[in-house]
Amino acid sequence: MKILFSAGEASGDLHGANLAKALRRLQPDIELIGMGGELMSDAGVRIIYDIKNLGVIGVGEIIKKIPFFFKLRSYLVDVMEREKPDALVCIDYPGFNMRLIKKAKAAGITVVYYILPTIWAWHKSRGKIIAAYTDLAISLFPFEADMYRDMGTNVVYGGHPLLDTVKPTMSKAEAYAHFGLDTGKRTVLLMPGSRMQEVSGLFPPMLAAGKRIAAAVDDVQFIVPRASTVDKAALEAYTAEAGLDVHIGDDHVYDMMHIADAAVAASGTATLETALMGLPTLLIYRVNRLTYLLSKVLVHVDSIGLPNIIAGRRIMPELWQDDVTPENIAACIIPLLTKPQEHAAAGAAMLAVRDEMGEPGAVCRTSEIVLNFIKEKHLHEAI
Repeated sequence: MKILFSAGEASGDLHGANLAKALRRLQPDIELIGMGGELMSDAGVRIIYDIKNLGVIGVGEIIKKIPFFFKLRSYLVDVMEREKPDALVCIDYPGFNMRLIKKAKAAGITVVYYILPTIWAWHKSRGKIIAAYTDLAISLFPFEADMYRDMGTNVVYGGHPLLDTVKPTMSKAEAYAHFGLDTGKRTVLLMPGSRMQEVSGLFPPMLAAGKRIAAAVDDVQFIVPRASTVDKAALEAYTAEAGLDVHIGDDHVYDMMHIADAAVAASGTATLETALMGLPTLLIYRVNRLTYLLSKVLVHVDSIGLPNIIAGRRIMPELWQDDVTPENIAACIIPLLTKPQEHAAAGAAMLAVRDEMGEPGAVCRTSEIVLNFIKEKHLHEAI
C-alpha cells in the first residue's frame, strides 16, 4: 500500500509523523510519501516537498503567494499521477488541502482528511467541501464530528492525538540540566510560533515583556522552543537585539513545559499542548490589519484558544492584535509568577481540559481506521 501525505505546518508535521509511525507498526511494508518536514522524514515518510518555507498567514500574504501555491498544487497533482498512491491523507492546512482534495477526487484517489478545518469557529462553508470531496474525515472532537455528520460527511471520531504525545520525557531535574537552566529560578516559556511571519510579529513584544517581567520578578529565566520550520539564527538575532538572555531549545518542548511556571504562546496547537501539561498560559494573536478585520466578520467564537472553546469559558487569557503589547503581556504573566494561588488556579483550569477530550490512544485508533478504510474501499471497488 502507498499513501501520500499533505501537511503544511509544523503541527501537521508532528501529527503526520505520529500517524506514519503508527501505520508502519500496523503494516511495516507500507510506502509513505508526501509533503512534510523533518519529523515526518524521521518517521519514514519520503519527503517530496519540504514545508520549511510554507509559513504564510494572513490574507495579504496568501494573495502574494497565490502563483507559488498554484505551482505547488500542480506539482503534487503530478506526483499523484506518477506515484499512483492508494490514498491521499490531508492533515490540516485547509487553505491548500481543500483545493488539493478536489484534484485527488477527480483522479479517482481515495481521500482521507485528518485534523479537519474548524468549521465550528469560522468558514462553515468548508464543511460542504469536505463532505463532497473526502471519502473519510477523521475528527478530533465529538462535537466536531457531529457538525460534519450533519453536513453529510462520512466522518468518524478518532480522538485527539495530543492526548498520546503531550507528556515529558525527563524528570524536572534532568530537564533543568538538559537546557542549562537554574533550578532556583522561575521559568517563563516563550512560544512565538512555527512560522517566521508569526515570529517576526510576536517575538519582539514577548522579549520586551520579558525585560519588564525580569525587572519586576526576582530570579526569573526564559526559554524558547525552536520549531523545525524556524532558523535558530533568526531567534538569536531577536534575543540579541532585545538584550534579554533567553535559552533556545531545539527539542523536548514538553520537557520545557514541564519545568516552566508560565508561558506566552502564539495562538494555535501550542496553547492546547500547554493546557494538557497544566501550564498557566497567555495566548497572543496578531496578524495584518486586513486579515484581522476579515476575521472579526467571519469568526463565530468569542475565544480563539482551543482550551477556552473546549472549556466553554475563558480559562486562558487572550490578547488580540493591538492589545499584544509588552505592558499587557507582562501584566498577565507577573501574577502567575508571584501569586501562588493564582498560579495554582490557572494550572488546575488547564488540566481540566484533558478530562473534556476523551480517552488516549487516538493515534493508534486513527491508523487502524485509515488502513481498514482504504483496504475495504479498494476491495469493494475490485468486486
